[in-house]
Amino acid sequence: MIRIEHLKKVYPGVTPLRDVSVRINDGDVISVIGPSGEGKSTLLRCINLLEKPTEGRIWIDEAEITDPACDIETIRRKVGMVFQSFNLFPHLTVIGNIMLAPVDLLGKSRQEAYDKAMELLAMVGLSEKAMSYPDELSGGQKQRIAIARTLAMDPKYILMDEPTSALDPTMVGEVQAVIRELAKSGRTMMIVTHEMDFARAISNRVFYMDEGGIYEEGTPEKIFTAPERELTRRFIRRLKVLEFDIDRRDYDYPGAQGSIEAYCIKNQVPYLMTNHIRLAFEETVQQNLIKHLEDPRMHICISYSSETDTMEFTIDYPGKRYDFFAECDIVSLAVLETAVSERSFSRDEEKEYGNHLSMMILSHKTDTGDK
Repeated sequence: MIRIEHLKKVYPGVTPLRDVSVRINDGDVISVIGPSGEGKSTLLRCINLLEKPTEGRIWIDEAEITDPACDIETIRRKVGMVFQSFNLFPHLTVIGNIMLAPVDLLGKSRQEAYDKAMELLAMVGLSEKAMSYPDELSGGQKQRIAIARTLAMDPKYILMDEPTSALDPTMVGEVQAVIRELAKSGRTMMIVTHEMDFARAISNRVFYMDEGGIYEEGTPEKIFTAPERELTRRFIRRLKVLEFDIDRRDYDYPGAQGSIEAYCIKNQVPYLMTNHIRLAFEETVQQNLIKHLEDPRMHICISYSSETDTMEFTIDYPGKRYDFFAECDIVSLAVLETAVSERSFSRDEEKEYGNHLSMMILSHKTDTGDK
């Protein structure tokens, strides 16, 4: 068990942790989520004293590691850390990286360390890379090796600081698969992550961090479906909804398309639906509205539900009544039919952005799109 009481960490000009008190039970798999800069990584680094707390006390099992008399090196062997940046030794082979600490710190024989390392490489699916060097590996392979190296010390507790954030999106899944299997092993784990579907799938507890501490905690179902506190609700809503404003004709449209793609990747939106929302944005905004509206301002909102596999795309804009679906040419409508299942226009004279377009994005090809 890990117990934390009134933990505070102060840096010059910033205090990421103001007052954290929490108990982490044996066997817990905890995902730590929240906005950037709210102390998530700092909390992990304080738990094994990579960062020295300014105030507060931390116990790992029965040992108070914040006590100056504590043998921290002995306690640290119980706590494995997986970083964003892999931290593999470039001059050592994969097998050498994994064997190093067990031989030097645990006093294991080279044969014993080798046998364990090969067992771990098989577990992460990289037995054939034993004699490779880190610069011969992809990012996903490096992170899997880093996880195997951590496991070689047989830690009771494993801390992971955004283990997939430095990876190409195509490599995230292979690392998540290893962590999912590890979560079933009974080890206590804390994982700082921005991958919300992943956090929901593997955790039994979720910490939402904000305002210098653990603002709200609970089961994944509670945090992601029915959070009780306002900042948590706002954060969860932002995860599910992409909103941005267009304020000029020479807006950064490639940047907007990049934001849409990143949102789709984060929410694991199906491939065809991702293509359809790109097409709908390009056809309505870039090819039509921005050219025909006297006032180019628009508010864009995209919301995806994995439960119902539906995506809604809305555009609100000011000025006189302009019904895009009635005004645009027949070619634009034909293109949209391949991406949109339902569409509507409404006008509210009381609102500044009184014109409202709504579209439901298709998750599959229509007969029209296949012809």
